[in-house]
Order: sequence, then C-alpha cells, then structure tokens
Amino acid sequence: MLAQMPFYTDNADVTDRGTLHFEFFNEFDGLQSAQFPDLRQNTANFKFNYGLPHNLELDVDFPYLDIYRTSGSASSAGLGDTDLGVKWNFYKTSDPMSVPALSASLYIEFPTGDSSQDLGSGLTDYWLNAIAQEPFSDKSRIDANFGFLFAGNTSTGVLGVQTTRGHVYTGGLSFQHDFTPHLTLGAELYGAIADTSGLGKDQLQALSGGIYQLNNRMSVTFAVLGGSHIASPRIGGQIGFEVDFPLRRTHAAAQSAFNQLTSPSPQWRTP
Repeated sequence: MLAQMPFYTDNADVTDRGTLHFEFFNEFDGLQSAQFPDLRQNTANFKFNYGLPHNLELDVDFPYLDIYRTSGSASSAGLGDTDLGVKWNFYKTSDPMSVPALSASLYIEFPTGDSSQDLGSGLTDYWLNAIAQEPFSDKSRIDANFGFLFAGNTSTGVLGVQTTRGHVYTGGLSFQHDFTPHLTLGAELYGAIADTSGLGKDQLQALSGGIYQLNNRMSVTFAVLGGSHIASPRIGGQIGFEVDFPLRRTHAAAQSAFNQLTSPSPQWRTP
C-alpha cells in the first residue's frame, strides 16, 4: 500500500477539501532468489484521493500486476486487490522543531485479485497506520510511520509480508528536502515483520527518489529501491505522476456563472 509517492512512508498532509487527487506509478522489480520461480514483478498502481471536511481524506487504489516466472512456469497478469481507506490529519504544525503534525489512516483491502495466480492475497486486510511529520525548516522534513495490520497481510502480488494469520507490524522513516521550488529529493527506510515466526516474510528495503513539480496541480515522481529480505524487491525502479482536480472550486465557478445567467437583467426605461 503506497503512501506519498514515490515513498512508502506516508506524510501527515491530506488532500484539500473538494479536490480529487489522482496518482499513477509504474514500478518494475527484480525479485529475491528465494522467490524462485518468480523472477520479476511489474506493478501499475492507480490511486484516487478526495478531500473531505474536517481534514479527512477518502482513498481508493488498485494495482494491475504482471508477474514474470522462469521458463516452464506460467506468468500471471491481472488486477490485484483493491484498497479503500480514510485518513485524518488531526493535528497540524507550522513551526520547525515543535510538536510534529499527526495523522492516522485506516485501510481495508478487499481480495479482488486472483489468489491462485498470486495476484491477490485471498484475504480481507485491515491496517491501521500512525503518521508523524516533523519539519526541520521550511525546506526539510522527516516523516515517521508505525502501522499495525491486525488481519490479513501486506502483500501486493508476490511482494510483501504474506502471513495468513497473526499480525504484521510496519514502520517507515523518510527524509525529504526541497532543493528548488520545483524539485524535492529524499530517502527512506521501510520494513515489516510478522509477529508469528515462520508464517510471514520479513520486509526491509531502502528507497531514494524525488518529486518534480511541473505546475501547481501536476508533478512527476521517480525512485530507485532495493532490499535484502525475501518480501522486498532485490532491486527496482519506479516512475509516476500525480495531478489535482479542484472540483470544489470548479463547482463554485459553475455556480457563479449560473447565478449570473439567472440573475434579473436590468430594467431599461423608455423615454
């Protein structure tokens, strides 16, 4: 479950009220040798966020997966599991080195992917995530996440912790710096572990990437990543984009235009 592209660690911000935010990324990963006969996985992910009142955000996302296997083993392709979530930014901060901004998110992942082809987990997942964001300055910040998956697993295709019972703990730490008004670069460390020995696949990976803002509504993202545990990609690359559609402002503009069209016209007096 991806957070703030291109990072797996989420930030405390939520989508502006009345704005539809769309994200797409494509990640191509080389898998660990322990995943044999699975060799590579391509994840094309589509995500929609909508800003609600009271600093709430509604999220929906789903991946399209391609899993490439060794010769003699059939590859898989198709839709993966679908996520539905809500995020709440309940404390904001603007002063560096003060109390961090705080948020929480709850995700439910529905088993819409074909588990017989490893496209889905076959389970309904319930995942709660705590988020803290601390600004060091107006250009630098650090994000920290701690998550608890109390049912299901964190897998996307053949990546992620694939336990079938027990719980999974997730955590992430990322640092980002705005080098220019348009370019942000950062790095993160992200991991997950199951609380029942032998039932899960541990995950530990590092990522380095950035965001380039094309204008005030659209950005492109990029990253390289790799890990040393079986549930992490051995090496991978990611590229994507995100765009905002301010529906609330569009609605207000349409309402204003409607009012102008329907307002009484001035009465001209005849001589």
